[in-house]
Amino acid sequence: MAQQEQWKSKIGFVLAAAGSAIGLGAIWKFPYVAGTGGGGAFLLLFLVFTLVLGMPLLLGEFMIGRMGQSNPVQTYGKLALNPKWNFIGKLGVFTSFLLLSFYSVVGGWIILYIVKLLSGGLAGLTQDQYGELFGDIISNPYPTIAAQLVFMLVTILVVAQGIQKGIELASKVMMPALLLLFLILVIRSLSLDGAMEGVKFLLVPDFSKLTSESILFALGQAFFTLSLGVSVMLTYASYLPKTQNLPQSAISIIILNIVIALLAGLAIFPGVFSFGMEPNAGPVLIFSVLPAVFAHMPFGMLFFLAFLLLFLFAAFTSAFSMIEIIVSAVTKNDASKRKKSTWIIGMLIFIVGVPSCLSYGVLADVHLFNKTIFDLMDYTVSNILMPLGALLIAIFVSRKIPREDLFAELKQGSNVRYTFFSICYFLLKYIVPIAIIVVFLDAAGLSDWIIALFK
Repeated sequence: MAQQEQWKSKIGFVLAAAGSAIGLGAIWKFPYVAGTGGGGAFLLLFLVFTLVLGMPLLLGEFMIGRMGQSNPVQTYGKLALNPKWNFIGKLGVFTSFLLLSFYSVVGGWIILYIVKLLSGGLAGLTQDQYGELFGDIISNPYPTIAAQLVFMLVTILVVAQGIQKGIELASKVMMPALLLLFLILVIRSLSLDGAMEGVKFLLVPDFSKLTSESILFALGQAFFTLSLGVSVMLTYASYLPKTQNLPQSAISIIILNIVIALLAGLAIFPGVFSFGMEPNAGPVLIFSVLPAVFAHMPFGMLFFLAFLLLFLFAAFTSAFSMIEIIVSAVTKNDASKRKKSTWIIGMLIFIVGVPSCLSYGVLADVHLFNKTIFDLMDYTVSNILMPLGALLIAIFVSRKIPREDLFAELKQGSNVRYTFFSICYFLLKYIVPIAIIVVFLDAAGLSDWIIALFK
């Protein structure tokens, strides 16, 4: 039997898992959905949903991952004593493959922005010009494909080294660097004139700005900002020894995720308000509005470079986890097969991602279901596959694994109280599935129907 790899340290696991959770969801998506969702009221709902719904599902993946001590495909059948349940793991592997194929495109955009900034191409432009520049960059086929390839090559090189020498080592460097860069940016942002208006927007709830749409946004963000629903956290937990404190690790990861989301907001919104810009710019907030904000600051491009670097670090730490679940499934945790498998899988992901990369250029006129290829991949993963995976995992953990076995697993390495476990179990069995179904219905365009139910 192949030797199962393990994390070298507790902090290494926490940083790697937090890095997977943080990613572009916390740094790119959270600020713009918070900006369009009303700021402080959205943040409060996000915090509540993360603790009440995200925590039980995260613990659920941790428990079955460490119980199974296997790859993400075989774990489900092994624990349920029925190989038919392995389809949940296969769904997670397929979802991660598609997700990384277009996620790597965004990683390439970040690399191109860093190159453009270092060459002086981002200095002295207006906000409209930054918007035009973003359009020009993502529509140019050769640089975007080259940048996507660079992003995938770095991801492959790290993951090919294994758990301890690859993912854990990189996470121990990138996550502290990410936090340090964020703190520098937040301090600079808070020093601007009028910055407190941005802080007030983010931290003071104004429920008059809260809409039914932003409530559903907050619900979806709470699930998917923690990398839940694709068995990534299950895979990472399968490398844990029984001495690891699972509740403590889950709480640490959630706290880190919330802190990063807060830091992202505090780095962005004070500057946006200070220079009289709109916080609800949507997905282009970071690529067109933020450069204009930094351009107004002394040494602004230096600070924007710091932001792009932390953005890139976050993208990489998430990418490591996405490819790791696939490598784990293919190699069945046989370390001798890791390097070759990682290279083959990584290059296949790159090839599949090329059409998404060209969606804003030579393939801009190609539409499927009224969406570009990039948008279709994003929609399929974010609105169909990930909610479905999260729902199936919640059902599997709460209904296929005996309750006493789950509690016994959770107690190993911790002094967790049965009351805490019972609350999490109840939420996972009854409340989490309902919440995921609500997200599903919203993604299907039925949010008006959902809202009507509560009127």
